[in-house]
This record gives sequence, structure tokens and C-alpha cells, in this order.
Amino acid sequence: MSRRTEAESSGRLFGRFDGSLGALMLASTAIVIVAGLLQVSFGAYSIPMQDVWSAVTDPDVLFDPTVLGTLLLGGELPDHLSNETVVVWSLRLPRVFVGVLVGANLAVSGAIFQAVTRNELASPFVLGVSHGAGFAVLLTLVVFSGMAVFLPLFAALGGVSAFLLVYAVAWKGGTSPVRLVLAGVVVGTVFHSFQTALFFMADNLAVVQNAISWTTGSLTGTDWEQVRIALVPTLFVVPAALVSSRQLNVLLLGERTAQSLGMSVERIRFALSTLAIVAASTAISVAGIVGFVGLVVPHLVRTIVGSDYRKLMLGCAFAGPALVVGADVGARLALPVQVPVGIVTGLLGGPYFLYLMRKQHDVGEI
Repeated sequence: MSRRTEAESSGRLFGRFDGSLGALMLASTAIVIVAGLLQVSFGAYSIPMQDVWSAVTDPDVLFDPTVLGTLLLGGELPDHLSNETVVVWSLRLPRVFVGVLVGANLAVSGAIFQAVTRNELASPFVLGVSHGAGFAVLLTLVVFSGMAVFLPLFAALGGVSAFLLVYAVAWKGGTSPVRLVLAGVVVGTVFHSFQTALFFMADNLAVVQNAISWTTGSLTGTDWEQVRIALVPTLFVVPAALVSSRQLNVLLLGERTAQSLGMSVERIRFALSTLAIVAASTAISVAGIVGFVGLVVPHLVRTIVGSDYRKLMLGCAFAGPALVVGADVGARLALPVQVPVGIVTGLLGGPYFLYLMRKQHDVGEI
């Protein structure tokens, strides 16, 4: 291989990295680590920070495949582990891990939707996908509780149905950013009404309270079961999204330009939309409806690293977990009472959504 060819290959491989992206990744990782340590330090059984760090880095856990397998697959932890290690790893760290997985999935999903629709205001929440997936999960919890093991599948089906309905409502010889957003708001409102109606069908008060907590988006009570549910789809979705960054960049050029470059636009758009729906549905199936993460994170990352999806997608995979884990710690520790993380992200994302609408002269079009 010639030096020139080798240099070009290295440039394609490392072209997505620069100082701003590296700083974003480091800052996001630091936020997750600090927020995660704070998360596991406080509770009914408070643990000093130095003991928390010792428990998190306990070599009897990190370097013992049997213990790691027990955590991931379920089972009793061995007796030789300290009380602090058992509390941190079995009860508290799963909440942090779920927050990381939820944040990565929602941010990646929002970034994909914004490229597919060429609309900076698009997100799983705004396009109705979150409410569609939410209705499917809530229907399972309230009516078909015995099939809860299939929550990710039902969430994906609900998200797909909502997105297809949004496209059908918005279609008028084609779609536009304005019609997609408006159709998403309408479809989301309808599915939200269905969710509310389900509350009246539940006879068990505990089920109703659990459903209300779930619809606001909460990480309270999450354990290794939720980690297992979300981990496998995330290990597929995030790498697939990173690999698809070139196709997303081409879609941003417009449909005619993409077709002239040999892209099968409708097929690629459908495949990428499916990927985004799986990502959003995975997050919803374990944490409920955590709103506006898919809208806010891609835009914030875009202002730092630019619109190149090779950088944007990687930045979202780091910034999304930082926002969700940080917001969850704030919701739990910084307020007088513990509130669901979805309320905090909603309070942050709602005003930011209005800011974007005021800022963009083309109503969100990229």
C-alpha cells in the first residue's frame, strides 16, 4: 500500500475525531462518572465516597467472570463480597447503567430522525414515536401483564405504528418538516389520550401508580433485569447508527442529490427510521417516556462538533448518557422530593424546543 493510500485510509478512519469532539466525549464521560458515584452514594444506607469508589472498582467483581455473569444473567452473589460492594453492584449501579443505555438510545434515535426528516425539531417524542411505544408498553402492563417479558417487542411495534401513522397524516404528494412535526403532535396527543384511558381499565391501584410513574419517565426501581432488556438492542443500534453516518450525511443533501449519488432514498430512509424506532422503543421499555432527550442532545452536540454525522452520532452516544444520568441525579438529590427524571428532562427540553422554533426561520429544517 502506498503512503498516499495509507494516509487517505487513516483520514477516513480518524476524520471524525477532532478537538471539540474529544472534549465533548471526555466531559460527558466525566459527568457520567461523577453523577454515577453520587447516585450510588446516597440512599437508606449511605456509603462514604471513598468506599463507593472501592466498591465500584472491586477486583472481586471486575475480574471475576462468575460474578459478572451472575449480575448479567441473574443469581445470588457470592458471600465473600463486602456489604458495600453488594449494595453498590446489585442495587444502585443498575440505575446508572440503565440511564446510560436510555440516554444513548434516545440521543441516537433523535439524531437519526432529524436526518431522515431533514428537520432539526424532529425527535421520537415530537414525532409521536414515544407515545406510540408508550401506549403499547402501558397496554401490556395494564391488560396483558403476563406478557411483560416481550415489552421491547411491543414497544417497537407501537413505535412503528405511530411513525407510519404520522407519515400517513403528513403525506400530501410528499412530506415537509412542518407537516411531519404537526402530524407528530396530533398522533402523539391521540396516543397519550389512549394511555390515559387505560388508567380507568386497571382495577389494581398499585398497577395504576406504577403506570403513572412509568408514563412520566423514571429510573426509580430499575435493576439488572432492565439492564438485560436494554443491553442487547443497544449493542446493535448504536454501532449500526455509527456505521450509517455516511448515509445520514447524504440524506441531509436532499432527496434529489441523494438519488443522483445512487442512493435508494426510500429504502434507506425506511431502514434508518426502523433503527431509530428500535432505539427509542428500547429506552421506553425500561424507563418509560423520558421526553426531549432525543431533541435536545443532537442539537447541543451539533452546535459543538458541527453537522457531520460521523462526529454528531458519536457525540450523541456520549452526551445522551451524560444528560440522562445527570438529570436523574438532580431529580433525586437536588430537589426537596424525588421526582421522575422525565419531569426534569421535560422542564429542560420544553423551553429549548420553543427556543429552536423561534430561532429557525425555516421551522426546523436543516
